[in-house]
Amino acid sequence: EVQLVESGGGSVQAGGSLRLSCAASGFTSDDYAIGWLRQAPGQEREGVACMYSGDGSTRYGDSVRGRFTISSDNAKNTVYLQMNSLEPEDTAVYYCAAEYKNRHCYYYGMDYWGKGTQVTVSA
Repeated sequence: EVQLVESGGGSVQAGGSLRLSCAASGFTSDDYAIGWLRQAPGQEREGVACMYSGDGSTRYGDSVRGRFTISSDNAKNTVYLQMNSLEPEDTAVYYCAAEYKNRHCYYYGMDYWGKGTQVTVSA
């Protein structure tokens, strides 16, 4: 029922910025977590940023804290990931994901996933 569609990925030079968007639909309650995870070739999936809808609280992965910001626009039913000071190590497929009743924003119990958007950062 929940559908998530990512956009905004692309290629950028190190030090540059990108903003990813996640268009969300199908939520039947306001009690859910929604956020971003990423996976690089040959590496494990890692949590990037997450927001709990009930109070707007957020959490970030250690490697992106201070550089990335998650936000939402309720009128547009869209969640964003603003990525600044990008590094080659940020190169990955970025996924939007969500789960009901996940007030602590645990990444890996997410039930709903988008198809991902590629981000490539060159040195």
